[in-house]
Amino acid sequence: MAESNEAQPRMLRRRRFACITIVFLIVLYAVVSNFLINKQMLKEFLDNVPNDYSQPVADALRDLVSSVDEETSTGEENNNGSSDKKLNILLLYADDWRFDSVGYLNPEVHTPALNRLATEGMLFTENAVTTSICWISRACLATGQHYARHQTISLPDPVPFHNHWNETLFAKLKDNGYVTGMVGKWQPGIVKEHMFSHANGYYGFHYSGEDHITDMNERDALDFLRNKRGNGDEPFALFVNFFAPHHKDGSKEQYFPQKTTEHLYNDKNITFGPTCTEEAWEKMPPFFTDTNDGRRRWRERFNEPSKAQMMVKNYFRLISGVDMACGNILEELEKQNLTDDTLIVFTTDNGYYLGEHGLADKWYAHQESIKVPLIIKDPRMNKDLIGTRNDKFTLSIDLAPTMLQAAGIDVPDRMQGTDMSRLYRFHDSGANTNEAWRHSFYYEYPGIPGHTGHIPVQALVQKDFKYIYWPGEDFEELFHLPTDHYEERDLARNGTMNETIAVILEDLRDKFKKAREDAF
Repeated sequence: MAESNEAQPRMLRRRRFACITIVFLIVLYAVVSNFLINKQMLKEFLDNVPNDYSQPVADALRDLVSSVDEETSTGEENNNGSSDKKLNILLLYADDWRFDSVGYLNPEVHTPALNRLATEGMLFTENAVTTSICWISRACLATGQHYARHQTISLPDPVPFHNHWNETLFAKLKDNGYVTGMVGKWQPGIVKEHMFSHANGYYGFHYSGEDHITDMNERDALDFLRNKRGNGDEPFALFVNFFAPHHKDGSKEQYFPQKTTEHLYNDKNITFGPTCTEEAWEKMPPFFTDTNDGRRRWRERFNEPSKAQMMVKNYFRLISGVDMACGNILEELEKQNLTDDTLIVFTTDNGYYLGEHGLADKWYAHQESIKVPLIIKDPRMNKDLIGTRNDKFTLSIDLAPTMLQAAGIDVPDRMQGTDMSRLYRFHDSGANTNEAWRHSFYYEYPGIPGHTGHIPVQALVQKDFKYIYWPGEDFEELFHLPTDHYEERDLARNGTMNETIAVILEDLRDKFKKAREDAF
């Protein structure tokens, strides 16, 4: 009878301990699963659990911690890119498309597919090209180099950077087992058989019979994904080079959108920027005359309000058409369950004046000309950074190193760009490196040989000041970007110079000369 009376409290205590243990186990699972405790301390605690009736509970907890460790390890690989798996690569590369001609920055522009991509990846708001003209910018992409180094200035063969073809982005991928595809616009030179596994190059028009060039780009991209990317054992890299929204040279109408986008913008009156005025044109340097090619194209597109509305609406319609094509290509990736294994990049080859400073097209060093969109969606992206915006200076020459790193390929020494993945794989952009991210960059446009309507220009761009140098005229400009977003007040002009500005200007001259030397 005494033993029975003693057993009851003991049994009660064991039941109570069991209940507490179950509650503890549930809470612990929730906490550990969310990485809110120090797992090493927990392991040490469990290793010291006495060998009594609580040992089975401790064993269960050890199993739980081990499983969480495995999940954590996998998650860190996904977040921080420690996985060695080679990613597929998809580059969606459009033409003559400036940074703010997208719906996520300008609600007047209809780009739902790119808006969605920006929420699934990272949007780079200070992305720029190092030269703003189609073929030179594309050479910068291929080589990861400034124009000063790759020296590709003319369209036809021979093309200087082809002399180092084996060190280009495209060759490195193909030589390291990638099935490579290129569709659409290829510049400079001609596409040669050895350059890609599959290539179909064409550009310079909007319609070929009943076929719109953007529909052709989309169709060829889908054909590669469905039929030409290999058997799935090899990684692939597909470069979709849209011609749109580039204008059609020699045509009065300039822009010919698809029929599927003709209804867009009909009920809108598009807003033009504050420097789309004669006053802004008159503030341009004195060597800008009516014979300048940018001014000539302005007259073709924007010199009358009704014409300007028609032109910009058709330009935006071409953009919306490219957006639709991008959406369909991305949908095909999802259908084939490739999204989680693919680095997706959307960007463009140069910016575009829509009448700002009395100009059209690109070339010069204003923000409208040099800043372009950049969205990156990478399965290695840190989950906390998905859907965020990054305001670091990223450049067109960074694209090749970024893609090669995602492919697990060493970046050639001749490349001057930097792998951008550290900006989205880690909270600290300096992680795994002793180098700080750039705080300025060098811009250059060498002009077109024999074309007097194009003026060579160079610049040093910082977040605070932009220093512009016109080498053929030995002429300087200085703009304070935080207080002069549209670059209307040249601080280097006579009448605005003071002692403080003089000191700043001298410092920027030195930095500019160093950046220009480093570009070679």
